[in-house]
Amino acid sequence: MKLLVLFSLLLLIPFSSLYSTTLAQAPAAAPSKPIVPTLSQSPSSDTSDSSPDDIIRILRKAKSFNVLIRLMKTTQLINQINAQLITIKSGGLTIFAPDDSSFSHLKVGFLNSLADNQKIELLQFHILPTYVSSLNFDSLSNPVRTLAGDNPGRLQLNVTAYGNNVNISTGVVNATVTGVIYSDKVLAIYHVDKVLLPLDFFKPKPPAPAPSPAATKIDNDNSSADDSLGTSKDSAGACSLMSTLGTTLASLGVASVALVIISS
Repeated sequence: MKLLVLFSLLLLIPFSSLYSTTLAQAPAAAPSKPIVPTLSQSPSSDTSDSSPDDIIRILRKAKSFNVLIRLMKTTQLINQINAQLITIKSGGLTIFAPDDSSFSHLKVGFLNSLADNQKIELLQFHILPTYVSSLNFDSLSNPVRTLAGDNPGRLQLNVTAYGNNVNISTGVVNATVTGVIYSDKVLAIYHVDKVLLPLDFFKPKPPAPAPSPAATKIDNDNSSADDSLGTSKDSAGACSLMSTLGTTLASLGVASVALVIISS
């Protein structure tokens, strides 16, 4: 009996050795790769002199974002963003940054034609009120909410991620995320190849509402009253003139009679 048990154990040794070797040779799971590549000039790999609350310095170091920097300064939106990053507790921010070349493809005079509040809204349309890593673009729900608001009819922003591509559609332009400029656990800045233009900026403005019938009637009544008043004034003036003329003629008649009597 002991020999049988020993023989069984000897048979199991080769199988256990083969099983252990198979496990040892099994390839490790490949780490997830980011959908968006990191740009070669990105400062994200060297943050010694950059911090998430200094977006201007990050963009300057990445280069070719002078128009975006100027707009952030002139609208003073940069102060709000930096303050939000300092005080934020969770969520973070994601910024889509068009470069100078993207702004140069806009219609001549477009930026100057915008009112101050529209320039602010244009910048806010490029900012998501949450941190989105380059791995998580496919987790967004469309339409994506921006700092400019979440009205899908007026401020539509749809993000589509597939393969190694992230596309953004606004209803006016279709842009592509071309790389990571900066990313940490609070702030992500991505380079986009076009300025994201809100659909609302290009919708025809509705005509001014027509005056209500009641208002028209009041205006007509006032006009009639003014006409009647003018007619009354004219009539009164005519009567006054006739009265004065009659008095004058009567006086002349009396004088003529008196002159005849004196002469006779």
